[in-house]
Amino acid sequence: MLLALDIGNTNIVVGVFHGDELLHSWRLSTQRQRTADEMGMWVLQLFHHGRLASSDIDAVVAASVVPTLTGPTIEMARRYFEREPLVVDGTVDTGMPNLYGAPAEVGADRIVNGVAAFERYGRPKGRALVVVDFGTATTFDAISQQGEYLGGVICPGVNISADALFERAARLPRVDVRRPDAIIGRTTVGSIQSGLFYGYVGLVEGIVGRMRQELGEKTGCVATGGLAEMIAPDTPAIDEVDRDLTLHGLRIIWARNQGATR
Repeated sequence: MLLALDIGNTNIVVGVFHGDELLHSWRLSTQRQRTADEMGMWVLQLFHHGRLASSDIDAVVAASVVPTLTGPTIEMARRYFEREPLVVDGTVDTGMPNLYGAPAEVGADRIVNGVAAFERYGRPKGRALVVVDFGTATTFDAISQQGEYLGGVICPGVNISADALFERAARLPRVDVRRPDAIIGRTTVGSIQSGLFYGYVGLVEGIVGRMRQELGEKTGCVATGGLAEMIAPDTPAIDEVDRDLTLHGLRIIWARNQGATR
């Protein structure tokens, strides 16, 4: 069994694989000052819920974009699972050529997503891909038909936009981001929700459309992240939603670094 940890700015996603099968996944909020012991007890509680034991785990793989949690994650794997984790960074062979101008600047999660998306949705259909990750920032990553990471686009996440609007406009209330009942808002809250939701739908369609102009019209689009399932039904720009894309990417990269051929 493989324990996979995706340490993001907003959420930490924990997954357990048996071979290629994702048996369990959990998504919890990120707290940047967690210690190794706190993380260990937290993961063990999840294991108890899933009827797993720490001794069931044969290997650990992780990707982190939160530097303050990278060290505690490594120590947690050593202390609570007695495994040396594979931490996906610029030194790890992901099997995906990185053609970014400054390869070390690309977040590990973006490469991991690209690997999983290409293997699951690109290679089988012989097509290039745009991978959209609705996280703290919304990222759009371009993967060539040959499976190369080309680069992408980084935008403020929809929740960042909502927070900025509340903080900078004194008379506007803070609202939850969700799909409104109608595009024309008849209350202030409804108007803000419409602007945030449909504004973001338009942003996705505009950026994906322009990326397809460069990559080719047959380019597919795969979305992941917290808001993917909410945004995707309202736009034809997104072909697939894969909630666990990053976890699958971690599994694939771990397998490649064990000399496996999955």
